[in-house]
Amino acid sequence: MRWIDTHCHLDAFEFAGDTSGVRSSAAAAGVQHCVIPAVEVGNMDTVRTLAHAGGDSYCLGIHPLYVKNAAPDSLALLAARLAQHHADPRLVAVGEIGLDYFVPELCLSPLREQQEYFFREQLILARSHGLPVVLHVRRSVDRVLKHLREVGRHGAPWSGIAHAFNGSDVQAQEFIRLGFKLGFGGALTYERALRLRHLAQTVPLDSLVLETDAPDMPPHWLYTTAQNRAGGSAQGRNEPGELPRIAEVLAQLRGVSLQTLADATTHNACAALPRLAALLGSTTQP
Repeated sequence: MRWIDTHCHLDAFEFAGDTSGVRSSAAAAGVQHCVIPAVEVGNMDTVRTLAHAGGDSYCLGIHPLYVKNAAPDSLALLAARLAQHHADPRLVAVGEIGLDYFVPELCLSPLREQQEYFFREQLILARSHGLPVVLHVRRSVDRVLKHLREVGRHGAPWSGIAHAFNGSDVQAQEFIRLGFKLGFGGALTYERALRLRHLAQTVPLDSLVLETDAPDMPPHWLYTTAQNRAGGSAQGRNEPGELPRIAEVLAQLRGVSLQTLADATTHNACAALPRLAALLGSTTQP
């Protein structure tokens, strides 16, 4: 039984000096492939190097949380990297890009307008290079959908993943209608996450993919409260190797076998990021 972690930040400082060990542990757990998104110009070479070293894939983009530190030529540098590496089969998408209205300063001018500008320009770059997009959609679903509709209204359907999706049923259906798969990870393991668990149960099986967002978004068995951390308890480190256990929770919620879920999410990942199929040496048929 093999799994694809469609969103994993293997370049994060939490994995420094241990990246190969983390990747080997994930492989031993059945995670055959990781998709490693960039978040800024400064880590684009790193994610590409990691993807090639581990037999994985990568995305190139500027995350909304990093827009405030972006240089005036950051979009031009991204465009140059996309052109330079367009023939690289391990480049599977433009990402992680999107909008974030959770962080207060990003909701205010001028950063609100700046992140929207960066998002829209990166959507245009994705269209021009014929690449899917991996979306960051935190408290910004309707605005993200607005830009997708406007940029994509005169072309082929979108493809890609709405990462860490936690919107409404109606918003989920709109992303699916536009051509996206919805990413689910450790957050669905919390019993109090009622809306997310409802979505995880009701979204069509052919519309969801699995992710860890490691080292972020830890499942409940790794979470340590602030009070316990203050008392000296360490926060568990989320890794791509946690994906099969997260999948067990999702399979239980949906009432399907693990094999059914593994087959479906692998197929869905290849549909969302078409270059994956060739990398995995497999058909995209479920």
